[in-house]
Amino acid sequence: MTARISVDFVDADTVPVSDRGFMYGDGLFETLRLVGGRIPLWQRHAARLREGCSRLRLPLPDLSGLHDETMRLGAGMPDAVVRVTVTRGSGERGYAPPSSPRPRVVVSVAPLALDAAAYVDGIAVRLCETRLADQPLLAGLKHLNRLEQVMARAEWSDDAIGEGLVTDMAGHVVCATSANVFAVFGDTLVTPAVDRCGVAGVARAEIAALRPVSLSSMNPERLAGADEVFLTSAVRGILPVRAFAARTWRPGPVTRALQAHWRDIGLPLPSDPKDSDR
Repeated sequence: MTARISVDFVDADTVPVSDRGFMYGDGLFETLRLVGGRIPLWQRHAARLREGCSRLRLPLPDLSGLHDETMRLGAGMPDAVVRVTVTRGSGERGYAPPSSPRPRVVVSVAPLALDAAAYVDGIAVRLCETRLADQPLLAGLKHLNRLEQVMARAEWSDDAIGEGLVTDMAGHVVCATSANVFAVFGDTLVTPAVDRCGVAGVARAEIAALRPVSLSSMNPERLAGADEVFLTSAVRGILPVRAFAARTWRPGPVTRALQAHWRDIGLPLPSDPKDSDR
């Protein structure tokens, strides 16, 4: 089944070349998982979209209508990945934003397949050479400017590597190319701050609401010394890391407990080996 797409709540798959999202990356996006007609993390996605629109001074789209449109496009799909893109709409040539922007909303829904083995055994990750620049004005937002992630992901083609870790300019691990990163040291759960670069993921927010999390810098050497390491994303959920550099792990109790929480809120682990959504 191919993706179902709408533009401004009408079935379509094109936008004008004058759209500022296309021209300048002027907008935001959300990537959601739809399971059995529900988006369990919808409220967290809506909250992040609301904050992002406020920070970028974008008019907020109708969130209720956006939810309904997602349900319409995803009807009949038992497990699906949704991308919601909100741009500032079309405008004249030049960086100056229009004085009265008319946002454009694009929703795309497609069947989701996840690799069951990755959740049982974990994945191997590598350290990317590409680093994230500091930009507090945009830090935490899931904005449309993703060239750093594109360049980082282009660094490897080995199917044995499931993700790449990305550092800031000081060499501290911030995230993976498309996920947040957590580490367990004894009784302490740690994740990097995303106040200067990186994305504040909704799965990251869900974990922070469940248990105490320490925001702490981690260079690659410190990360390699952790008792457990796992990645989080709204679509892939809780993904154990089994290998990084010369270190190997087995998924630990914190990772397994959070995977169980994901099942409890309606985001089950895949039960059969499938192609990974990376």
